Amino acid sequence: QVLLVESGGGLVQDGGSLRLSCAASGGTFSRFDMGWFRQAPGKEREFVAAISWSGDSTYYADSVKGRFTISRNNGKSTVYLQMNSLKPKDTGVYSCAAQYRFKESATMSTPDYWGQGTQVTVSS
Repeated sequence: QVLLVESGGGLVQDGGSLRLSCAASGGTFSRFDMGWFRQAPGKEREFVAAISWSGDSTYYADSVKGRFTISRNNGKSTVYLQMNSLKPKDTGVYSCAAQYRFKESATMSTPDYWGQGTQVTVSS
């Protein structure tokens, strides 16, 4: 069983930045592609970004391209999401997810493990 714990959420003003972290335990981190999803109030959860197990490949939702950067440190079993130029529409609960790399799904279509989420609020 893999445990994912997010941190780094909070309240930030329009145009500000935040860095989210997700620490994994209980499994071999390099066996997983990792990703971030978010859910705004009253909306479906949506894909934000993903990174391959090696870190060589990254994928982003069109809405965050050029503003968000996903990265990982396999030695620390941690994945990060650097969020710059934040907008009110980025508000939501951000969750990290782990998907076995053999599934080879760039946008994490069937994650195997989820974190509990961290709240990000962008004020206008």
